[in-house]
Amino acid sequence: MTGPVLVPILGDQLSPALSSLADRRPDDTVVLMMEVAEETTYVRHHKAKIALILAAMRHFAEELRAAGWTVDYIRLDDPANTGSFGGEVARAVSRHNARGVQMTEPGEWRVRQAMEQWRATLPVRLRILPDTRFICALPDFFEWAAGRKELRMEWFYREMRRRTGLLMDGDKPVGGRWNFDAENRGGPEAGLQPPALPAFAPDAITAEVLEMVAARFDNHFGSLDHFRWPVTRADAETARDAFLKERLPLFGRYQDAMVAGEDFLFHAALSSALNIGLLDPLDLCRRAEAEWREGRAPIEAVEGFIRQIIGWREYIRGMYWLDMPGLAEANGLDATRPLPDFYWTGETPMRCLADCVRATRDNAYAHHIQRLMVLGNFALLAGIRPQDVADWYLAVYADAFEWVELPNVAGMVLHAEKGRLASKPYAASGAYINRMSNYCGQCRFDVKRKTGPDACPFNALYWHFLARNEARLARNPRLAQPYATWRRMSEDKRTEYLESAEAFLATLEPARAGWAR
Repeated sequence: MTGPVLVPILGDQLSPALSSLADRRPDDTVVLMMEVAEETTYVRHHKAKIALILAAMRHFAEELRAAGWTVDYIRLDDPANTGSFGGEVARAVSRHNARGVQMTEPGEWRVRQAMEQWRATLPVRLRILPDTRFICALPDFFEWAAGRKELRMEWFYREMRRRTGLLMDGDKPVGGRWNFDAENRGGPEAGLQPPALPAFAPDAITAEVLEMVAARFDNHFGSLDHFRWPVTRADAETARDAFLKERLPLFGRYQDAMVAGEDFLFHAALSSALNIGLLDPLDLCRRAEAEWREGRAPIEAVEGFIRQIIGWREYIRGMYWLDMPGLAEANGLDATRPLPDFYWTGETPMRCLADCVRATRDNAYAHHIQRLMVLGNFALLAGIRPQDVADWYLAVYADAFEWVELPNVAGMVLHAEKGRLASKPYAASGAYINRMSNYCGQCRFDVKRKTGPDACPFNALYWHFLARNEARLARNPRLAQPYATWRRMSEDKRTEYLESAEAFLATLEPARAGWAR
């Protein structure tokens, strides 16, 4: 074959500096972009997530064309569309008489496995290049992890600070501390009024996508009524600048707070733009650092924000590739309960859960404490099957790709991988939610009551979780105090907690078939 090199670009690779384009010339390259049914339905993604990715893909195709690239764009409703990446790459190789295929490595294990199979079926050479948009290359992460007994994010984060020079004073952290998390645990305050997120009115391209998604995916979870996500690089940069100016100064103080009806508070809401390639993570961190150096944002806010990106985001990606494919089946606590139906409907008298599901339905978004300490905490305490929980998180959040979602769910949320990511389960009673939110004041359940039909279910579920996992967790030094408290209780008190939890668990209805996969 003597035609051009074919460069397929996936929906989370919308970056002009993509490694697969770096050594290519527009006059000898065809860029292939594919909307395929398989990617929209392998889990039943939130309508707004599908719309975000397809609209961003179509805008990126126009950006590439304006830069001189030839783009072969396959739409979802193309009658000849095979519905899979493999089918569309094979068709494009034949259609363009391509002499080779060059791609940036995918973010997800299942796609990488499929690409490896193409090597045997394509009539031309397939070249797969590293994804240089991440700050830590995977071989570097594997080298860091090799031989370590504990793969804690904090140690990796410090290495990334040294590597990037962010918030460093020579070889020392600015302010003499690596971590300002103790200053970032403020609960909600009366009258708290965060600035509104920038809203981006759909242009003709996005409006067409929204109409198509509404018609084709009408039975998927979620609403399109509140669609607000940036789908172009320019809009993502506008959203970035608004965060740095308006919300970063108070981001740290309120990053763990939860307020009913306030879905974004002072959070950046930039993770979807980062994860599909509209923003560069290192550039974003440097801009945040500049806000501190110029005196416009406090160190605790800026350090907390940078840690989430060069620390947690990069670490999670490395752990995903280190632990796959076993991570997908991890169930170290033998949790078997099916996902409750209210994760899809929001129909539960527990106000915290109802509001978090409502926010997820409306926005394809909930901030990290809502995901971890309300939705995730309940799944952990109730013993929900990890694969059900992972499918749900992957389906409902606009920023969820398996490389970032699965390690967070299996490790951070459910402790299913036996503590490789977190030194203890993030289990908490209703007291934590009451301290960090305003949910409990108007809830049908009483957070002060410990047991019985009117008590906050989190209270009895917390002790039920510890009791049923005592053989697995009692030797964890970070759980020594709660287990000591459990053992000091009278037999009658322990029985009361367990019976109260069992009575509540018996009321849970499993999710209707067909929601996730």
